[in-house]
Amino acid sequence: MMFEITEAAANQIRLAAQQGGTVGMVLRLAARVRDDGSIDYLMGFDEAAEEDIRFVTKGVEVVMVPESVPLLEDAVMDYVELNKGDFRFIFSNPRDANYSPPTEE
Repeated sequence: MMFEITEAAANQIRLAAQQGGTVGMVLRLAARVRDDGSIDYLMGFDEAAEEDIRFVTKGVEVVMVPESVPLLEDAVMDYVELNKGDFRFIFSNPRDANYSPPTEE
């Protein structure tokens, strides 16, 4: 599985787990294709299930159902400031119909 979480995202996930009392739980990721071809992403802390695909990236244990794996292959999850004071998780995913590769500034 070539899914990556950036260091900024990993730090925020650990902080959210501490604040939410979910330390020790895994981060569950899911993805589904919308009618327009874009991908809808879901995430939250959960218990791992037997059928889950499990891996660790940047020290974060991640699980997903096998059906989500093809949609999240080669994606990168980051935590960025979109507007001043507005921080969010974003997914850079070449499999998403709305994907545009990052450009150097």
